Amino acid sequence: MDTSWGNVLELSWLFMKILSWNARGLGRKEKRGKVKKLLKERNIDIVLLQETKKAELTEDEVRSVWGRDKMEFMVVDAVGSAGGLLCIWDPDVFQLTECCSNRRFILLSGTIFNQFNCAILNIYAPNDVGSRGHLWDCLLKLKEEFPNPWCLGGDFNEIRQIADRRGCSRRDRGMKEFNEFIDKCEVSDLPLLGRRFTWCNSFGGEKWSKIDRIFVDPRWLEIFNLKLWGLPRLVSDHCPLLMMEDERDWGPKPFRVLNAWFLHKNFRSFWESKWKESRVDGWAGFILIQKLKILKNGLRSWNVEVFGNIVNKLKTVEGELHKIDLLAEARDLDDDEKGRRREIRAEMWSLSRMVEWLWLQKSRLNWAMKGDKNTRFFHVVTKCRTIRNELHSITEGDVVYEEPSQVKNKVMEYFKNQYTKLWPDRPELGGHFPSADGSVRFDLLETEFSEAEIKLVVMECDGNIAPGPDGFNMLCF
Repeated sequence: MDTSWGNVLELSWLFMKILSWNARGLGRKEKRGKVKKLLKERNIDIVLLQETKKAELTEDEVRSVWGRDKMEFMVVDAVGSAGGLLCIWDPDVFQLTECCSNRRFILLSGTIFNQFNCAILNIYAPNDVGSRGHLWDCLLKLKEEFPNPWCLGGDFNEIRQIADRRGCSRRDRGMKEFNEFIDKCEVSDLPLLGRRFTWCNSFGGEKWSKIDRIFVDPRWLEIFNLKLWGLPRLVSDHCPLLMMEDERDWGPKPFRVLNAWFLHKNFRSFWESKWKESRVDGWAGFILIQKLKILKNGLRSWNVEVFGNIVNKLKTVEGELHKIDLLAEARDLDDDEKGRRREIRAEMWSLSRMVEWLWLQKSRLNWAMKGDKNTRFFHVVTKCRTIRNELHSITEGDVVYEEPSQVKNKVMEYFKNQYTKLWPDRPELGGHFPSADGSVRFDLLETEFSEAEIKLVVMECDGNIAPGPDGFNMLCF
């Protein structure tokens, strides 16, 4: 089982912004000024530009685009006025070690903040399907020579599904080859926030496509909390793509029961003792709600004090088992050491299963059996689902609210209005409705549900489903 996602670097305090954009030409000084303004306003650390349409870019021209004192760059010149690639980065953020390029891509291999080894690619794919296929094959061969986690950004001139295009002709062969390339490359397609398409024809605005993308290796998602935003189109028929970390504080996360708790040897006894010691008077529904509240507070403390960080625990146990194995290679183990090795091995598999259940639940995949699965896969699925489902901003008229407090207030205000009674008297349903009394098996309609029937329904429910907002899922019952 793969648990290497737990060996993440402590980079949470370092924030990074990468922008990819088909600028459709950098020849005019005014346009370079517009690009520079965007990079300065967004505080971009690394920029990947496609279609510079410049047969030669001087350092002064590159500096006229970049808004910082420190700068390193790499250029692929355009052929006449076609193509052209430009990568610019802050050397304090990205440290280059190797690079290679051709007319269609630039590959930069190095480290981010001198800690995370990676490869960043700036891609401008050709328009015809056959040439794109050759580019995909070339990049796949190149991946063997540069095995560090990839980040691919640029104009791929291809869609992944029919929904990514409107008002344009279909090209099923190109889509299939593109998706096969992504699968073989083992990269994740970051969900696009803020807009649906990335390109629009400049004239009628009737043709739309999502052909600009940023893909990342799963190891990027293990370390950085990345979001991909589509910015306004401005001076190009392509919109800039901004990949950045979300620095906003949305407050404490709501309580939720973790299925992995049920694998802990002390969990059931803690649950039973906490439930029995809580004394509440009142009617049955009130007693249940109050006892669940008391149990919730106890579980929060138990999770921190007893269950703890199972990823770190697993790493510690694996390290201790490795030391005992090295000791066994040097000499024979005594009985106590052999017993300890058996205990550690059993604990390691127990913790591994907990980690697997944790990410299986977070990914919300309905797998029939919780056996050995790829935990990194669950981690990536969880990240992408979270990005898609998160509410990042709210637009009201021409005003965009992005601060967490503003977004929360607007959501509360919206639902408060939805459930406010707007009329003094509710409408009545008129007409003649014949009674069902006397029909066949009418008695079954008024028969009370038996305890056995209720229990059967509860037991057949998916354990991950929560019947209410209190965080207790069906597995608890």
